[in-house]
Amino acid sequence: MEKWIDLNAIWRIVVVGLLAGAGLPVLVAIGLRALSVPAGGSGGDSATVAANPARVAFAVLCFAVVLAAIGYGIYLIVAGSH
Repeated sequence: MEKWIDLNAIWRIVVVGLLAGAGLPVLVAIGLRALSVPAGGSGGDSATVAANPARVAFAVLCFAVVLAAIGYGIYLIVAGSH
């Protein structure tokens, strides 16, 4: 039965599927969480509270990784169609 099933290929598919299928949405969620302003921190109106620049930079990094993965996926699809 080993001749019919390539376990190495199945393992690679599972790993890539987990990273792309669960990893990228998790990065989006982490980026959105980094952009959220903690409640009750300043005692003022939530519209006047500025976001922490480090958290904004981290969120941008998360979103950039997701966009890069999407772009790479599109590149692989287009390059494979020739």
